[in-house]
Amino acid sequence: MISYITGQLAEVGADSIVVDHNGIGYQIFVAGSVLGQMPPSGSMVKVYTYLYVREDILCLYGFLTRDDMNVFKLLITVSGIGPKGALGILSALSADDLRFAVMAGDTKAISKAPGIGTKTAQRLIIELKDKLKLEDVFENSAAESGSSTISAQNNTNEAVLAMVALGYSQTEALQAVRQCEITDDMSSDAILKLALKKILTL
Repeated sequence: MISYITGQLAEVGADSIVVDHNGIGYQIFVAGSVLGQMPPSGSMVKVYTYLYVREDILCLYGFLTRDDMNVFKLLITVSGIGPKGALGILSALSADDLRFAVMAGDTKAISKAPGIGTKTAQRLIIELKDKLKLEDVFENSAAESGSSTISAQNNTNEAVLAMVALGYSQTEALQAVRQCEITDDMSSDAILKLALKKILTL
């Protein structure tokens, strides 16, 4: 099993990259969102990888974080979703956005991914609801916003729940809160006010 590859970015294609490691070029299929984050050719990169083996198919799929890779591995366990479909989902939704959409039962958000219809989105939610943790979303959101204390995380969670109570979907609420610059001394009300301003720009 190849856990990750560190090397020189040799090529960037339409749906894959080639990483040169000690003179060997590894073709790695990646999500569209990853392609957009690639540095110029010749730069050093580290890509977490999953080796997909199925009969006569042997492919490497790559991710910028272990979290994305772990979510990908869960997605391909869902009936009807293969590696390409899983990459399509991760191109349309971040790992955290997908967690929140699954927990909220938001088929509309998931079906925005290419090739994913409403029925597949519903099946994905049913099969992954017990495997994805909502707590991970809040922890990642707090980490991204720069808040580090338990109090700050609780205030962030309260702001998200308050937005849901106001009629926003849980996915919309989380996305708005994640756009905010949250400090450890901000109250849930202050976070809520800031998030309500941000949601107008999403």
